[in-house]
Amino acid sequence: MVGRHAVVIGGSIGGLTAAGALAGRFERVTVLDRDELPSDARNRRGVPQARHGHALLIGGRLALEKVFPGLTAELTAGGAVPWDPGSDLLFHQMGAFRIPYSTGMLGVSLTRAFLEFSLRRRVSALPNTELRDRATVAGLVGSQDRITGVELDGGEVITADLVVDATGRGGDRSDRWLQQLNCPTPPVDTVKIDVGYTSRLLHRRPGDQVTEMGGLLYLMASISSDDKRAAAAFAVEGDRWLVTLGGWHRAYAPVDPAGFARFAADLPASHMADLLARSEPVDEGNALRYTYPTARRRYFERLRRPPAGYVALGDAVCSFNPLYGQGMTMAILEAVELGRCLDRFGDASAEMTRKYFRVMGKLLDMPWRMATAGDFIFPETVGPKAPGTDVMNWYVGQIALASHTSVEVHRVMLEVQQMLAPPSAVMRPAVIARSLRAARRSPTRNQAPRQRADVPVP
Repeated sequence: MVGRHAVVIGGSIGGLTAAGALAGRFERVTVLDRDELPSDARNRRGVPQARHGHALLIGGRLALEKVFPGLTAELTAGGAVPWDPGSDLLFHQMGAFRIPYSTGMLGVSLTRAFLEFSLRRRVSALPNTELRDRATVAGLVGSQDRITGVELDGGEVITADLVVDATGRGGDRSDRWLQQLNCPTPPVDTVKIDVGYTSRLLHRRPGDQVTEMGGLLYLMASISSDDKRAAAAFAVEGDRWLVTLGGWHRAYAPVDPAGFARFAADLPASHMADLLARSEPVDEGNALRYTYPTARRRYFERLRRPPAGYVALGDAVCSFNPLYGQGMTMAILEAVELGRCLDRFGDASAEMTRKYFRVMGKLLDMPWRMATAGDFIFPETVGPKAPGTDVMNWYVGQIALASHTSVEVHRVMLEVQQMLAPPSAVMRPAVIARSLRAARRSPTRNQAPRQRADVPVP
């Protein structure tokens, strides 16, 4: 044990994973959430984006399995859909599909509400962990050198050796808490992306797949700077399809059924429109829309003297463009790294905090750079643009073209995108040479001289 009590603010994916990681390292763990936490797989009021498509990357699933052994089997037994990313995921980009192949990797497709419910059930079963809902944190307790707990809205003070900030995108809130104790706040980068997406649930017939080609998941995103649209279909629990349509810079799909169908029909491939045409909606009426104006990163690793006893993770640190599907997995990986740092230092000291933030910064650097690079393919994107972004986007396009015909390139792309390999994997000399050769064989090579990849990788 490295401490007596840890408090986690926020009962979402990152917060629940952190609670699981801390339960074996502290005598007691308390998770506080301002929402009323449902007793089943319902969406929470405080997470409006939960009603839309979410991707649990394979790297995230494997990390969750370390914290909660047997979780994958539990999820699939409850209806989560297993899939192979090489053969069950139809990835349409740059005017064609990636070449399919069987990877032997295991992904699971499910709604965010079902994943959160499963994690809440696991955390609630831990003997030394308490989940408290309808508990709104008003501020931190302590000094600029050490955080010693939290204060709730009603005045109750909860002392803790470690406070984990998993409050989500409300960085302004935690900045205010830190400022009240004269603690430094991190510098922030904001990238304006104006992303919006619209989703609806459809009934899925037994054995139904996206197309005759197969596929339990389907992804398509804009193929040029002139086309800002994106689309996704996920087979999820309850024999349902979760279909999400949208795009960058206000290229939003309409919420009315007819407009939603027209948006799908106008996409470069007909698969989404065909799926909508043959599938009955679960709920009549309009679809749901969610807008996401900016991606934001807070650089805690740049703080010279972060207070002991306080760390942050998930969207409280970095909120990615949700169209790239990185958010849940990054929060999970950060929670696992927190456990490792606690093991190394043996307490929640200032040294542990600094090390954790530095490790987390390195973990975030390349995914953040890749995501924002993809956003900057559009001239409307506003924010800090890293040097070399245009060159990187050109090379990403070559990799995407190569994936139409090269299994080897497709494999490297999948491993990076599923966070099973570092982004540097696509920069190996052999991969570069293979990608540039295979890109010439793409069936769309001569059709689109200025195209982009769907999910950017380095």
